[in-house]
Amino acid sequence: MIAWMQWTLPTAIFFAVIAAILLVMTIFEVVSPCIERKGFLPIATTRGDRLFIGLLSSAYIHLLFLGLTDASLWIALAISVVWVGVLLRWG
Repeated sequence: MIAWMQWTLPTAIFFAVIAAILLVMTIFEVVSPCIERKGFLPIATTRGDRLFIGLLSSAYIHLLFLGLTDASLWIALAISVVWVGVLLRWG
């Protein structure tokens, strides 16, 4: 049924981490509902908005690394983790 996708360990870890992030954010939203706020982003955002923007921009960071450098993707991962942290905190 899903034989078309190569389910390697990194792929499984990636999807498990995304699912865990969504689960934690859902629980956090139920326990402590957030309000929109304006940080350095030009729009008012909620935690979920900032998470979505962070995940999307992390994908672009990885694509830039793949397209423009021969550097390891671990560097792109480190930059992405820092970027999402900054975005969630001050975005």
